Amino acid sequence: MSQIKLTTPFSEAVVENLRIGQRVLLSGTIYTGRDAAHKKMVELLDQGKELPIPLVGQVIYYVGPSPAKPGRVIGSAGPTTSGRMDPYAPRLIALGLKGMIGKGKRSPEVIKAMKQYKAVYFAAVGGAAALISRSIKACRVVAYPELGPEAVHELVVEDFPLIVVNDVLGGDLYEEGTKIYAAR
Repeated sequence: MSQIKLTTPFSEAVVENLRIGQRVLLSGTIYTGRDAAHKKMVELLDQGKELPIPLVGQVIYYVGPSPAKPGRVIGSAGPTTSGRMDPYAPRLIALGLKGMIGKGKRSPEVIKAMKQYKAVYFAAVGGAAALISRSIKACRVVAYPELGPEAVHELVVEDFPLIVVNDVLGGDLYEEGTKIYAAR
């Protein structure tokens, strides 16, 4: 299977054409966010305030990068378990978030929001954090510096390797993979 090259921000048409199992090389600007940052963003929304990052067409990577070693842009940057963001993700998807990157299954509520508002979920390979960090060309904190590694970072990525796990049709690579394995 060939790899699809994508650049952020995503249009709805780009997202609608992605299918589970497709391999993607992502380039452009993405944002990081883990559960503490997601909680703060949803609290801002509840107060009627603006978010510190743009959401429309954007991608959030669930990562808390380690500090950069001398001469490097970023330290280890492997994905974290996505389920911790599930209470917050549907709200952000409804506001235009088009992609999320992490590891592990998503809740039925998140999958429903992805179908309704046209968003996708990508898996980054866990255990390959040093390799992933080579795809990150720039990194800067843009919100919540008090959260340390869980602050929101703006990352510029080039050919960041991903796999589509959930698509706009409700496809779920984890479910399909389990079915294929069980049939053997």
